[in-house]
Amino acid sequence: MEEIMEILEGLNWSPLFISLKTGIVATIICFFLGIFAARKVLRAGPKVKAIADGILTLPMVLPPTVAGFFLLLLFSRRRPLGIFLYDNFNIKIVQSWTGCIIAATVIAFPLMYRNARAAFEQVDVNLIYAGRTLGMSDTTIFWKVTVPTAGPGVVSGTILTFARALGEYGATSMLAGNIPGKTATISQKIAMVIQDGDYATAGVWVVIILIIAFVIIFLMNLVTGGNMKNIKQW
Repeated sequence: MEEIMEILEGLNWSPLFISLKTGIVATIICFFLGIFAARKVLRAGPKVKAIADGILTLPMVLPPTVAGFFLLLLFSRRRPLGIFLYDNFNIKIVQSWTGCIIAATVIAFPLMYRNARAAFEQVDVNLIYAGRTLGMSDTTIFWKVTVPTAGPGVVSGTILTFARALGEYGATSMLAGNIPGKTATISQKIAMVIQDGDYATAGVWVVIILIIAFVIIFLMNLVTGGNMKNIKQW
């Protein structure tokens, strides 16, 4: 117990703050991009839908290191896009916190997209028809009828997206590196201290991430549980 207290007293909390900041920003980006993509794909034809769905879901089935490899090729300062961003906007993606956000967003995006799409598919079309008979535009119907009706699914997707972005390791390590106080997340910190043989510090970080994961699961169950209760009452 005394050893744990000593570790906590000397613990550098920057990995936690970096992970939380990265997870929050990536979740916000994924939320709007996921909803936008889900809406567009649902309106597309069967062939376009199949191709788009495969592309948008691909990061979920690829190993994170593979996704990180492609991101590294795309944003490296030796590549056209990386050169353009740095020379014109002084934006450096590789070995930066921006790289953390991009990697976490790419890896977590499919969860938001898939959950949003599934939730939208469950919306009763009669509600949409009713909105049209009231003279509402498609955009108004989407944000005032479809999204609120699909709310529990969208919220669950948002929570899962945050959890995935928070724990991202493979793609982040390849694109953003492991720079203490800048890009070193909790997952990277755990891997680093284990390599150094410091299992006690690794255990403390594991407990911290377990607590965060439990809170995330609790919130998700709270949302979906409340929805199921309403269905039963109905």
